Amino acid sequence: MGQRLEIEQGVYKAMMGMESYLSESELPKTLLELIKMRSSQINGCAFCMDMHATDAITKGETSQRLHVLSAWRETHFFTSEEKAALALTEAVTIVQDHEKIEKAFKEASLHFDKKRLNDILAAIVTINGWNRIAITAGMPIEKQ
Repeated sequence: MGQRLEIEQGVYKAMMGMESYLSESELPKTLLELIKMRSSQINGCAFCMDMHATDAITKGETSQRLHVLSAWRETHFFTSEEKAALALTEAVTIVQDHEKIEKAFKEASLHFDKKRLNDILAAIVTINGWNRIAITAGMPIEKQ
């Protein structure tokens, strides 16, 4: 598949503003990458999955955890905080189930203060935006 659309610099700059905010947040970098990976898996964004798998490993994530991320509930590899963030990621990415969002938010609020909840929400919203841009534009990934 070829690239269908070249992303305008203004769009890219606006999205990078959110990325800049997230890079300065107090959230663990591996948690940010897990959020990005899980949302990208749900959305089927190969470009973002490829990028964030590499980024996650560079930031200290293990290949084993990335391999089972789509089945995180079935493993003991993730902390309760990570599980809460992943549940919220899934609920917000698949936004139509409002009860699921309420439940996931309540659970996440047991593990994170308001600042970190805002940062997690910003990460989820940002990666969902990137997924939609990459999928729609047909951004290609390179075979290594």
